Amino acid sequence: MANVTAAMVKQLRELTGAGVLACKNALVDCDGDIDKAVDVLRKKGEATAVKKASRIAAEGIVSVVVKDNTAVIVEVNSETDFVAKNEKFQQFVADVVESIFASQAADVEALLEDKFAADPSKTVREALVSIIATIGEKITIRRFERIEGVCDSYIHMGGKIGVLLQVSSKEDAAAVHDVAMQIAAAKPTCIDKADCNQEELDHEREVLRAQAMNEPKPKPAAIIERMVEGRIEKYYKEVCLLEQPFVKNQDQSVREMIGGRFEVARFIRYEMGEGLQKREDNFADEVMAQANKNK
Repeated sequence: MANVTAAMVKQLRELTGAGVLACKNALVDCDGDIDKAVDVLRKKGEATAVKKASRIAAEGIVSVVVKDNTAVIVEVNSETDFVAKNEKFQQFVADVVESIFASQAADVEALLEDKFAADPSKTVREALVSIIATIGEKITIRRFERIEGVCDSYIHMGGKIGVLLQVSSKEDAAAVHDVAMQIAAAKPTCIDKADCNQEELDHEREVLRAQAMNEPKPKPAAIIERMVEGRIEKYYKEVCLLEQPFVKNQDQSVREMIGGRFEVARFIRYEMGEGLQKREDNFADEVMAQANKNK
């Protein structure tokens, strides 16, 4: 019997997504042969994830849950919106949220090794492989964050957009919730001017300065700088939460709406699938492929 090393188990896990024990047992049964072990895990259904790894998973659900002074936001992706509406998928997402509440994991990779809340005999990774086998699509736990403190949440379109908002007080719960809704609708990237990313701000100034210099009628440098700063103020109103026009009353800013009743400490906004390549289905190509397959 071949000596099964930790490196071999790690390699097999990366290839298949199967659990540590399952990989070790497969390697032992196959005398250390990685390729044969992959086949064993596939036949057992443990490695269903391996043949779906190249698929695009950019649909899914953003879930936000607040419990007492702890809040969790998570994005779980599927390949199709149809699966995102599946009860088993939605229950899996709910169970992942509970697993995050029970875990001290700081990232997805660490979370995958923790116990699965709905079945502590499994890890989150093993539960993920199992739901992939059951549903038949690539499913990924893309990202999550956990916040301790006074929080509110907002979910838009059944999980297409999720917002987690931390504030100093919820004495005016309606106003706090309005701010969470503002974040979902207006996509701010920071709380106020002081929080703006300096690199992005410098880049924006550079672009605006070039625009002003390229206008048909030349202007003195001092006037150009005043124009740039005027446009930067407009930029602040686009990206800074407190500077944005309030969605329910465009005549006042979010800062004016809050009126000192509470402070915004932090916010997280997840938009399902943002930054991911979207799956593009071509029905005509699918029909032709199937016709050629049946010849």
